[in-house]
Amino acid sequence: MRYSVTNGGKRIRPLLVYAACETLDGDPVQADGAACAVELIHAYSLVHDDLPAMDDDDLRRGRPTTHKAFDEGTAILVGDGLQTLAVEVLTNSHFTPHPADTRLEMIRLLAAAAGANGTVGCQAIDQDSVGQMLTRDELEQMHRHKTGALITASVQLGALASRHACPQSFSALRD
Repeated sequence: MRYSVTNGGKRIRPLLVYAACETLDGDPVQADGAACAVELIHAYSLVHDDLPAMDDDDLRRGRPTTHKAFDEGTAILVGDGLQTLAVEVLTNSHFTPHPADTRLEMIRLLAAAAGANGTVGCQAIDQDSVGQMLTRDELEQMHRHKTGALITASVQLGALASRHACPQSFSALRD
């Protein structure tokens, strides 16, 4: 799991968590758990995306992908472990020092972004469209949900971490 998380990258999603938190005058330390959780979910999605059954990539950021560095079974378990670790981080008040209802909302937002209507669902669309020509609208829709869902969730998580957010206004971010 460490290999897959510490292999570089821009860390855009955690930066968005911190930026949203600070924009709403929150203490960035309060966003540590949310920033970590969103990056863990992102890392899991890359590990699974690289698998032979998906994109079958050999390299990620110039290093062997997880299934190449270890094996396919290990890579599947790594992705599964990163997902559950993200939830663990959000449920642990040491890492995410917010009231239980806020932590639960963070989990809900992250799960929705990573799930069937987000990254996973659009990965399925991506996989089904291999060799096909997508329209511009179809391509934009796929990327809006595949990549955009976690980006949107990052901003929402940071807003929640600030303790100054109005979750009812989040619907505007989804539209």
